[in-house]
Amino acid sequence: MTSGPAETAAAVVQRVRERFDSGVTRPLSWRLGQLDRMAALLTENAGEIERALHADLRKSPTESHLTEIGVLLEEIRHTRKHLRRWLAPQRVSVPWQYQPARASLVLEPLGTVLVIAPWNYPVFLLLGPLVGVLAAGNTAVLKPSELAPRTAEVLERLVPRYLDGVAVVTGGPDRTTELLRERFDHIVFTGGGRVARIVMAAAAEHLTPVTLELGGKSPAWVDATTDLPAAARRIAWGKLVNAGQTCVAPDYLLAPPDVARALEPLLAREIRAMYGTDPAASPDFGRMVTSEHAARLDRMVSESVAAGARVVVGGEADVAGRYVPPTVLADVTPDSPVMAEEIFGPVLPIVPVPDLDAAIAHVRHGDKPLALYAFTADEGVRARLLRETSSGAVGFDVPLVQASMPSLPFGGVGASGTGAYHGEASVRAFSHAKPVVRKPLLPDTLGAVRPPFTAVRRALARRLL
Repeated sequence: MTSGPAETAAAVVQRVRERFDSGVTRPLSWRLGQLDRMAALLTENAGEIERALHADLRKSPTESHLTEIGVLLEEIRHTRKHLRRWLAPQRVSVPWQYQPARASLVLEPLGTVLVIAPWNYPVFLLLGPLVGVLAAGNTAVLKPSELAPRTAEVLERLVPRYLDGVAVVTGGPDRTTELLRERFDHIVFTGGGRVARIVMAAAAEHLTPVTLELGGKSPAWVDATTDLPAAARRIAWGKLVNAGQTCVAPDYLLAPPDVARALEPLLAREIRAMYGTDPAASPDFGRMVTSEHAARLDRMVSESVAAGARVVVGGEADVAGRYVPPTVLADVTPDSPVMAEEIFGPVLPIVPVPDLDAAIAHVRHGDKPLALYAFTADEGVRARLLRETSSGAVGFDVPLVQASMPSLPFGGVGASGTGAYHGEASVRAFSHAKPVVRKPLLPDTLGAVRPPFTAVRRALARRLL
């Protein structure tokens, strides 16, 4: 379904809703066919998609496959394999008072879903929710980010060629605002808290349910019981994928002072191992999405150094070239400028804390993060972090991967988001679980609870319920 530049949001939504109302999306065959078509879109146009991602974010083809195309294909494969079972009516028990009767839950599609995607993973975070939207039998309107224009143009052109009941609307914030005035049956938004509040306010006008994936400052605890070189390797990788522009990347490290000092040369070594002595020349290290984003990070580092932080590794940013080097900051305090907001870039602060108690107190003092990571061999520490902190997900000894597993729901809690999707969670998020009760007319066991309420019926009613 193409949407021309002059077409209003109302007209786009109306076309897509009419497609849903026609009933074509309900059969399992249509849903499976759409998943197959999405897989074909990705495989047949992988080169063009990779070139667009390189133009927007300078992602390497391999990183584009790993973090955008490949992970989507795995999501599609997993969903296709299990979809028939997920959609099967679920029998539920019936209390003895209502027998004879049968009850079940039947998943029915919600209708038309709006997906508003960010720029950092402009393919995965646009089409990832769409896997569940289509598998659940819905139609969709997709709004890619204008900050990744090449990718948005490619998807605007390709999606209508491959998929039925899906429209792509491109443009800036005004176009998004126009869409949000329309009535949808569900809205998926990935981005920051400021815009999420606008989305929620617009959704409230129509009482539309929302799924919000918002990120935040995801901490990582490191203690002396772990293999520090191996931990540094995992942390450096998780932080610097997509040049740090990942909502579930480790935002900062918490560690006892001796561990914090030991991590400094280890992290510097791992950065060199991945990107060489000059990451700007590495074909595997990306760029900030805009020069404004690069300037923000450059300013954040400068202000933090002025406040007492120390640069372990890193250098001057090339703001015009959208390049911010992989940077590790040591001696960072909780009130440092770099700790004021989500970093969303290749800057990793190390915050020394006296002990685990102080680390837990720090995490609990702020908003609930989208992820919490811990590199520790102490099962007691792991148990305490699970019990005494709240986050969208927890990763022990590994960052990021929880967000790419189709068997796990992906979502935040509190300020880091609401709702979850991926795999079966997606199908349930974009469906209504409709209760269905079947009770034969005979024998008429409900006669005992109908007026007139004689003494016998009153006694029986009180005994039944």
